[in-house]
Amino acid sequence: MSARVLPERPLPGHAVCLDLRTAGAYDPDAVVRAALDAPQPGGERRFLVLDEADRLVSHQLLYERLSSYGPARVVCLAVGVRGERSVRRTLTLRPPAAGVLWVFDSTEEGVPAEAVLRPLVDVLSTPEVFDAVLRALGEVVHGVAVPAVRVLEHDLTDEARARAWRQAVEGLTGPEVPAGTASAEQVPPALALLLDEGLPRSLADHRWLPAQGRAGLRLAGCDEAVQDAVDGYHRVRGAAGLLTGAGRTVDLPGDIERVAGELERFRTAVADAFAAAGGSRLTVEHRGVLRDRGIELPEMPREISRAGIVPALRDHTHELIGKGLPLRSVAARLGALSARTAPVGSASRLARLDAICGPERLRRLGGRYPFTAGGPRPVAFAVTGLLALLAGVWPVLGWVLGPAVGVLAAGLAHLMLRRRPNRSPDGRIDGGGATGAAPRLFGGVLGGLVGAGLGQFLGLPPWAGAVALAVSLTAVFLLALRDWSRAVDDWWARADPEDAWRILREVQSLVVTTAVHDWLFAEVRHHCSAGAGAVARLLRGLADTADAHGRGPSHAKGPGYAYGPSADSAETAEGGPRRGSAGPPEPDGGTSSWTWEDWGDGGADDVWSDMDEEPPPPARAAAPPTGGSPYASDPFGAADPFGPAGAFGAADPFGPSGPVGAPGPYRSSAPSDRDPAVAGGGAAWPGPGDGPGPDPAPAWLERRYGDGGPLLVDTLVGDLVAGTLLILDRSWAGIERDPGAVVPAVHEERIAELLDDTRVRLERDVAASPPPRHDGLRDQDALAGLGALTDRSERPDAARLTGVAPDAVARLVLAEDDPARTVALCGPEHMRLLSHDPLAARQVRFVPEAMRRGAAGDDIWRGIAEDVVWTGAGRHAGILRLVPLRADVVHTVRAEEAGEP
Repeated sequence: MSARVLPERPLPGHAVCLDLRTAGAYDPDAVVRAALDAPQPGGERRFLVLDEADRLVSHQLLYERLSSYGPARVVCLAVGVRGERSVRRTLTLRPPAAGVLWVFDSTEEGVPAEAVLRPLVDVLSTPEVFDAVLRALGEVVHGVAVPAVRVLEHDLTDEARARAWRQAVEGLTGPEVPAGTASAEQVPPALALLLDEGLPRSLADHRWLPAQGRAGLRLAGCDEAVQDAVDGYHRVRGAAGLLTGAGRTVDLPGDIERVAGELERFRTAVADAFAAAGGSRLTVEHRGVLRDRGIELPEMPREISRAGIVPALRDHTHELIGKGLPLRSVAARLGALSARTAPVGSASRLARLDAICGPERLRRLGGRYPFTAGGPRPVAFAVTGLLALLAGVWPVLGWVLGPAVGVLAAGLAHLMLRRRPNRSPDGRIDGGGATGAAPRLFGGVLGGLVGAGLGQFLGLPPWAGAVALAVSLTAVFLLALRDWSRAVDDWWARADPEDAWRILREVQSLVVTTAVHDWLFAEVRHHCSAGAGAVARLLRGLADTADAHGRGPSHAKGPGYAYGPSADSAETAEGGPRRGSAGPPEPDGGTSSWTWEDWGDGGADDVWSDMDEEPPPPARAAAPPTGGSPYASDPFGAADPFGPAGAFGAADPFGPSGPVGAPGPYRSSAPSDRDPAVAGGGAAWPGPGDGPGPDPAPAWLERRYGDGGPLLVDTLVGDLVAGTLLILDRSWAGIERDPGAVVPAVHEERIAELLDDTRVRLERDVAASPPPRHDGLRDQDALAGLGALTDRSERPDAARLTGVAPDAVARLVLAEDDPARTVALCGPEHMRLLSHDPLAARQVRFVPEAMRRGAAGDDIWRGIAEDVVWTGAGRHAGILRLVPLRADVVHTVRAEEAGEP
């Protein structure tokens, strides 16, 4: 079977191609079985069969088998040799279900037969052209015709195609990026609850530490001890605490010591609970252990559930991909989410508990701080002396009253020292202190004596002395109360027993956070972490597979729509071992040596190093020999309004052609052993690698190469992203069921198929045709909001993909009907076998739909004929004219009694 003519991987919906010629040893029955097994959507069964014209009858059973599973439409491309003058066919190949195209002579000078048949098969396998040709064959005599064709091919240079493919794969995969961090603002609400350590609203009123539980009792005891200390502080700090016996019953040091003890016991109870239920998964036994230690867990809150995690992950992944992030960037963010939500167990909270209520903080809370009052001693000396001086100005009595005020101030200072709040009533706990009694005594005595002398000298009236004494005594008492209150407040602030309340609140908050996120949410967090990690690994594996697979062919015959001899026939073919495809010719007439296998080798000889330079002008092929036509005596001479059909020179109205000899996505191949050039003893076609020039094109095919349009890479990336989303759609159910059981190899195989399919379309029609629709999605709603990513039916016009304007195609199709524009696939000696009735011929004009899309295309195609067939795929446009044969040339065989077909 010939892998040198048929597409290795035809696009979905195209006719199934099979070759029944005897070029090589193969089993015809296996070929037919493989064709019948090929999927064809919509119940439509189309078969394009290559056969030898003299074996149509002997292959009768093979054609009947093609219709054995229901109605089938068959177009047979019968290849004849020069000496044949009639064709015999069976009833199976009659219209309307079948028809025959007889190619009398598939060779031209310098052009092998396979190079002629390859583009013809490509055109005929397009479903729209296939149906139009079959309808046209039904309108000609006997349903047998000779094709006369003129085709324009729009394609990319090998360098442009490779560059676009490389950039598309890089746009899909992206570079390696650091994991970063995940924040609650960047994820859906269902996942944000796992990141911000907040409390669900439904749990706001839950009592996590019941009063009758062990931890609750410790909490209540600590809270009561702090409250007792606060109450004692308020009794001590006022005048009653200094001047009356109200402070004698207050034991502030003991209360503070009890606060530290209760707080330490509460911390021990919480730490015991954290350690006892420290696993990363909450079990029924853990709930019992926590209940025994005084922590009561509620049921799972309604705001979150295990079932909603994977849908939230799916939405988050789709959102990231929808923002245009490549796979590795999405994988990095999901990896950060996985690390952030991974349950680590409540035992990991012990370090935080130590930071809140560790030994150092408890030691500071239970410390003994000295009681200091009276302020700076020089100030106390001066103030007391001044007040005593004021009391001593009463004549005569001042000698007693002045020093008495100093003694009163010193006595009040000594009273502060005796009733200091850091000393227990029984003296068990004493933090020490100083109140400055001595400076006040010395300052008061000295000031009183000075005041008495001053009063004796001034001789003030008694009422003035009395007023001065009252002011002095009032000031002494007020200053003493002020110093007492300030000193008590300062000591209380340094001891800070109320810090125990802050510690209690922090510990309770830690208990709630631990209970929610480490115990209640443990299963959900584990599921989220495992799911996010599984998706991250899957995306990273898909990216690695895309990088590895996208840099070279996935199979020996090359990528996508590639034609080449099979491994077992390449060495036996007349053309010798298989060679790589030839690229567009260089200006010097040689061929580019780049192949898909060369991509990714690296090194200094980078094929992309000169991509910024202007591409060289395409070389022209030599003018092929002229042929004949049944409609003009000299159709290919100077009288032809389009110039020589094979030359495509300056007289060609379709503009200069691209490189004629570059086979584009086709592989080199050896000709059939029934090719007249080989059967007649001539040497086999050497292939593009053996000769100095490129693989030539037939006279009826003009190739135009572009360097890629502005939307080519974006279109390819969009197709790959859409296919990746569909691959992910198949994985969510497995991630929901068991994230660890996801088999990356299955999805990597699917992305390899996606890359192959996308590269097939890139090589087949420059990605002008949309990817095949994937029915049976597991979650239609999940992709409903991603229509812009998954719906790839809207495609750019061909000019924006190839960089080649469709003007020449429009002029060809819009021109008036003229048989001279087409080249009949027959030799001059076959002219007498054709019908010379111009009205008997049928014509099919075909243009890819992508060529009329876009604003520019609307102007070009205005006024086009209604009979043009718009094809959904393909890079070929042109005219296919079906010329009928004379009635006596076609013989229908009603029964065949021969042996094996």
